[in-house]
Amino acid sequence: MSQHAVSFSGVEKTYRRPGLTGASYHTALKDLSFEIPAGEVTGLLGLNGAGKTTIMKLITGLLFPTAGKVKVFGHSPSDAAAKARVGFLPELPYFPPQLKPAAALRYYGSLSGLYGPALDAAVEAAMRRTGLEPHAGKRVSEFSKGMLQRLGLAQALLHAPDLLVLDEPVSGLDPLAIHDIRGLLASLNAEGRAVFLSSHSISEVEKLCSRVLIMVQGRLAAVVKRQEWEAAPGGLEGIFVEAVR
Repeated sequence: MSQHAVSFSGVEKTYRRPGLTGASYHTALKDLSFEIPAGEVTGLLGLNGAGKTTIMKLITGLLFPTAGKVKVFGHSPSDAAAKARVGFLPELPYFPPQLKPAAALRYYGSLSGLYGPALDAAVEAAMRRTGLEPHAGKRVSEFSKGMLQRLGLAQALLHAPDLLVLDEPVSGLDPLAIHDIRGLLASLNAEGRAVFLSSHSISEVEKLCSRVLIMVQGRLAAVVKRQEWEAAPGGLEGIFVEAVR
C-alpha cells in the first residue's frame, strides 16, 4: 500500500472560457506539489479562488490536470482502483428531494458496486453513524442543511473508503451538528482512514487536523503541522493571516 493517500507533482490546472471575442484562460493551480499521508487528517485553507475546490475535483477525477501528475494511492484518480478507495462530499450535496434517506443511499451505493445484503448493511451502518436513523421516514425535501450534510457524509462512507475528501463539511451547520460531525470524523480517522477537508472555519481545522496546507492564488504558500500552530502566539489563524497577506 502506498504511504501516501494522495500525491501532487508539479500540477497545473488552466481553465478555458469561450467568449464572443475568443477564449480566455485562467490558471487555477500553478506548479503544485504535496502529499496527503495515508491515515491522517489534513486540512486545506485558502481565500475564495485560491484553488481549493479545484484540488478536490482533481483528486476525485472530476477534473484532469493541464500539467503534472495526480496520484491516489498510487493510481490515476480516474482508475477504478482509486475511485473505490475515495469518498467525496461536495460543498453543496444534492439528492432527489422526493426520496427518503435510505432510498437515496441505496441508489448511490449501487453506483459504488454494492448490492444485495452488502448494500443493505452498508446503508444501515451509514445511517446509524451519521445520526440519520431517527429521520428515516422523512423525505430529502424536509431535510435541514445539517441533515443534508449528514446524508452527504453517509453517502461518502457507504463503500468504506480509505480516503474521505470533504469540501466545507461544517459550512452553515449549528453547533450541535458541528460537534457530531467532528466526532464522526475523529472516529473514522481512528479506524485508519485518511481525511482531507477544506473549510473557512480555522477553529474547526485546528481541532480536527494534524497538518494543514495553505493555498494562495493557486500556489502552496505553507504546510503547517499541529505542533507548529500550537507553539505560535496567534495559533493557526495567525499563521494563515500572515501567509495570505
